[in-house]
Amino acid sequence: MLKTILAIQLLCLQHLMAGQLSIHINHLHRNAPLMTHSLRYQTHAGETYSISRLSYLLSGFELQSKDGSWIDIPEQFAWIDHSKRRSSFTLKDVPSGQYKGLRMKLGLPKKQNHGDPAQYDANHPLNPNLNQLHWNWQGGYIFLALEGKFRNTSQHSGFVYHLANDSNLTQIRLPGAFQLKDHSALSIGFDLEKLLGSTRPISFVHDGASTHSGPGDSIASALTNNLPSCFTILGVHYPAGQAPAKKVAPLYLPETFTPYPFKTSRFFTKPALPRDNPLLVERVALGQALFHDKLLSKDHSISCSSCHQDAHALSDPRPLSAGVNGALGKRHSMPLFNLAWKSEFFWDGRATSLRQQVLMPIEDPLEMDLGIEQLVLRLEKHPHYPAQFHQAFGAEPITAETIALALENFLLSLTSYQSKFDKAMAGKATLNKLEQRGMQLFFTEYEPRNGKFGADCFHCHGGANFSDHQFHNNGLSPKGDDLGRYEVTGIESDMRKFSTPSLRQLAFTAPYMHDGRFASLEEVVQHYSGPMHQSPTLDPNLAKHPKRGLELSLDDQAALVAFLKCLSTEPSK
Repeated sequence: MLKTILAIQLLCLQHLMAGQLSIHINHLHRNAPLMTHSLRYQTHAGETYSISRLSYLLSGFELQSKDGSWIDIPEQFAWIDHSKRRSSFTLKDVPSGQYKGLRMKLGLPKKQNHGDPAQYDANHPLNPNLNQLHWNWQGGYIFLALEGKFRNTSQHSGFVYHLANDSNLTQIRLPGAFQLKDHSALSIGFDLEKLLGSTRPISFVHDGASTHSGPGDSIASALTNNLPSCFTILGVHYPAGQAPAKKVAPLYLPETFTPYPFKTSRFFTKPALPRDNPLLVERVALGQALFHDKLLSKDHSISCSSCHQDAHALSDPRPLSAGVNGALGKRHSMPLFNLAWKSEFFWDGRATSLRQQVLMPIEDPLEMDLGIEQLVLRLEKHPHYPAQFHQAFGAEPITAETIALALENFLLSLTSYQSKFDKAMAGKATLNKLEQRGMQLFFTEYEPRNGKFGADCFHCHGGANFSDHQFHNNGLSPKGDDLGRYEVTGIESDMRKFSTPSLRQLAFTAPYMHDGRFASLEEVVQHYSGPMHQSPTLDPNLAKHPKRGLELSLDDQAALVAFLKCLSTEPSK
């Protein structure tokens, strides 16, 4: 009895003395830092390759005590993404003490793998909108995504390895002595060469350029076999404690206000709504009035809604919109809905918040061509706007910031989540046979090696929003000098990449693509059926296909179009 009491007291003491263990993962190739978009690495078969994506999930963390027993660190997860420079995470509530090893799993246990992905907060590592590692309507997470390009003799192609499914959950065991008091850190190496060339070497040409981890898949088997040898502990560090995060306070709250009821579906992940600009009925109403007011343009001729029309899901039926001087813009006006799940705006992602984005068209000479200072003067002299700003922001004067916050509030309130597809998923509607065939094609990969001949759409258009919100070169033939994302980053690998739009509301947002070149969904599907323009930055999920493309039959193309039309909800008038 005494021993039991002492054991309980010791356990309680350990929890009282819990600390934090920070882990930083160094991605390497032959002990040198791993570089992305660099065609310099070689497989054992002599194939030269580059990496564009290395992203994975970790779970099941355990620490080994000096006596050899394992201490579980439950319900903690990490998402690592090399190209996004997301390589560190912290385990919390770890009992202090001396340890001689770490154990973790690449992938997720069944409970989380098959749980509701919409349950996680916006910044949780398992939020699919954050990690883009969930197959959504098919269920389950991608444990590891490895994508890139390879060259065999004179041929260039892409490879896409997606490791998933419960049977491929892989345990990693790392021996290494360290001590944890308040806060310690481990530096861990992940050597990609060992993943592709360890005990079971992989050749893109001979083994295959893609895997989606179906039963008995040989590439998935080789990856799980090689993974344990990829990780090693490189060092132990004992940094100073981290400063607590600053509390975010709402900006300029009026004395009385009405919270705005943000509406969405339970199938959607939780968005990262701005904590300093809470949705208020008064701010949404002000933002809506500003959005539709021609006062925001230099000559009072156009409003935001002139190029983002209600009947077209807040997009423009013209390929290029005309500004106050009749000059045409450079790109097609993007539709505006479900923006709460985005973090980069415009086709090239040059704005990193909505409040930043909304002011740019007002000042752009090709669009509304009005200086913000002049706009503030107009609003101050207006018979109604001063009172509306007071209702939304209290005593705060009308400024560029309050204008942006009001427009941001309005745009965040615009959601689309009640399409025929959503109703079918909820058991409230039924897709017809053509639509069902299109859905099957949409969510099935093109992988002849495994007898699968789908349309492979879900890689870039996955998730509840049918977009990964990333930037891709989707094989369009270049027109003009628009270099897309490259114009923002200056990075060669971003050449002619553009933001992946949501496929929701497609029935109302024609024409399509960043330059509005396709007038119909039929033309869009024909483009992806192939062939596509080949270039060094063509997305690996497209480059892995034969040069002639998927060559979908006319019946399959019609089925895809029918399914895509199911993703729309009638716009509000």
